Amino acid sequence: MSSKPSVLFVCVHNTGRSQMAAAYLNHLSGGRIEVRSAGSEPAEQVNPAAVEAMLEEGIDIRAEKPKILTTEAVKDSDVVITMGCGDTCPVFPGKRYEDWELEDPAGKGVDSVRPIRDEIKGRIEGLIAELLPAGA
Repeated sequence: MSSKPSVLFVCVHNTGRSQMAAAYLNHLSGGRIEVRSAGSEPAEQVNPAAVEAMLEEGIDIRAEKPKILTTEAVKDSDVVITMGCGDTCPVFPGKRYEDWELEDPAGKGVDSVRPIRDEIKGRIEGLIAELLPAGA
């Protein structure tokens, strides 16, 4: 296992919440945390409103592609954060699991996605503080 902590974000389509969370964690941790995202039923492309909302934050997720959730991705992660994927995520002993109840940005415009983005950012900042304590 890598010396740095690893986090997997999972939502159904891997187009909005999990993509924004992964991008924030990668950006705000400065690469000090290994980041993955996946979906139980990945869509074809990332939600355009999520892309636009993240560009407003200076984070470009246009090149990201939704990925299928694999057992290997779960096994390789220290923390698994689900966002509305229900029971589709495999569970392994010794892993930390969290379920973040967040509104689904699917079908919403950027004005409706911004509050979801901002809530995700706050949660990511808290996660970073837990995984990378000051002075560690």
